[in-house]
Amino acid sequence: MKRFFKAVSAALFVLCAAVYGFVAYGASSLPDEICITEDESVNLGEIYSVQTVETVQAASSDGSGRVCKSKITALKLFPVKDMTVNVSKRRYVSLGGDVFGIKLYTKGIIVVSVDSVTTRNGSVDPASAAGLKCGDLITHINGKAALSSQQLTDSVEQSQGKALRLRINREGETLELNLKPALSVNGGYKAGIWVRDSSAGIGTVTFYDNASGMFAGLGHGVCDVDTGKIMPLNNGEAVKAKVNGFYKSSAGNPGELCGVFTDAALGSLRVNHETGIFGDLLKPIEAKTVPVALESEVRVGKAQVITTIDDSGPQYYDIEIIKVYPSSDLSTRNMIIKVTDKELLEKTGGIVQGMSGSPIIQNSMLVGAVTHVFINSTDQGYGIFAARMLDTMDNLKNAEQALAS
Repeated sequence: MKRFFKAVSAALFVLCAAVYGFVAYGASSLPDEICITEDESVNLGEIYSVQTVETVQAASSDGSGRVCKSKITALKLFPVKDMTVNVSKRRYVSLGGDVFGIKLYTKGIIVVSVDSVTTRNGSVDPASAAGLKCGDLITHINGKAALSSQQLTDSVEQSQGKALRLRINREGETLELNLKPALSVNGGYKAGIWVRDSSAGIGTVTFYDNASGMFAGLGHGVCDVDTGKIMPLNNGEAVKAKVNGFYKSSAGNPGELCGVFTDAALGSLRVNHETGIFGDLLKPIEAKTVPVALESEVRVGKAQVITTIDDSGPQYYDIEIIKVYPSSDLSTRNMIIKVTDKELLEKTGGIVQGMSGSPIIQNSMLVGAVTHVFINSTDQGYGIFAARMLDTMDNLKNAEQALAS
């Protein structure tokens, strides 16, 4: 009998230790919050289960946005921790992969370089004396909105040496400066600055959302080539483009697509954001519709990229997702991809500039878009989660609706 009680006591000790281990492990390792779609259920394995306690945020009119307060238990009996379950509606978009031309006009005039002016009395630096710096955005000249670099040129030339009142934006801060042009030995007044008010180039469309009449591309913002900063968009146009060749990538020398704009307009640009270029479509696009993956659904493993490198249009090429950063704060560097397709490697050397925005497909879902190429290893690059691009688009629509109301 004594042996029996010892055996029972030992078994109970082992059981209690196991339960304690399950509870302790679950409390430390299981997430406090999880995102799923309405067609999924939370699966934490055989040991743990989730029970909804209450819905703290009801679904919106379109059936999305439900937030549930839940409890995790071990062996369906022992409490482990609380969990918030965000239930979203599965989103579908039309696939891109085709190149497009970007004509972007800035909201203000970007200072890209500060220079000296040679006068009869020697060199002077009007811009530096005024306090202007590379990267400043001139928004007003003498109280009037600064709309183009030509407007600044005209104001300087007509100043007769009198100071111009400039309002600038520097890293989000508004400043008032006085710029006094200098009379150049070559004739005419000069300000000693180089500026830019527009940009043009080609990229790749990631997806179309015919429901909202919008499109998304690039997967990263259009940055000024000199300052490296995202160019603030005033207005712009997206046009269809044709690829007429490319420069092949090699270690230390990323290649690029060579394309020409066509007269066929795709739409107007709405915002130049760190997660991509977004705009309004002129008309709906007929393309294959696919679901958008949640960030938690993106996995290391085989995938495909849809991109255009010649006049045959968008084509599928094999890649591998070799690293995923599910909680990354970096907007455009959420995964590392590697081109494995022999045909693409042979033709382009991997990723080339202009492929930015190319859709990444995994498990028949849109999981992301190509954003950057590794300079010294051009078969690899970064990608952004498609869900983050879709979030930006949704925020634009919500902001527009808020203004309308």
